[in-house]
Amino acid sequence: SLLFHMTQTEACPPSCNCKSLGEMKGLHVDCSSRKLTEVPALPVNTKRLYLQNNSLTSVPPGALDTLHSLEEVKIFDNPWNCDCHILYLKLWLEDISAPSLANIRCANPALLRMKPLRQLTGNELGVCKRLLPIKCLEFFWRDLILIAGTIITLILVAWALKFSKKLVCQINLSQ
Repeated sequence: SLLFHMTQTEACPPSCNCKSLGEMKGLHVDCSSRKLTEVPALPVNTKRLYLQNNSLTSVPPGALDTLHSLEEVKIFDNPWNCDCHILYLKLWLEDISAPSLANIRCANPALLRMKPLRQLTGNELGVCKRLLPIKCLEFFWRDLILIAGTIITLILVAWALKFSKKLVCQINLSQ
């Protein structure tokens, strides 16, 4: 039992306080009110996770995917930046903990301040100014190349048909 407890405390992030919920029951991981600006690496057997009252603005995609035995999450009272990068957290909470999603309010952008994350639509979350022009340009060039390729192919086919008709006429004449 001592060894089991040792491996659990080793896995506990230095910025958090971890308590065992009994052997094989998982961990209570309390990272609340620690001025955290990012989610620390969390033990896989985390059952209760408290990240409220920190300085979290976003959660990187995949950061919480390993927490399969999670039963409770508290993640409110953080200055969440509700742009396209918050989508991972929104979808993850919809799957894992709808009640804690209800408590999350946006801090930024100003337009969405104090609005519940749960209520935001794709249009409101799609605000990542730098991403859009680059993506649009990529699609624009790709489409332009596809259209040009199609036109060139059609011209070549038309020319080949015309040439083959001339060839058929010449063969008929020579006979």
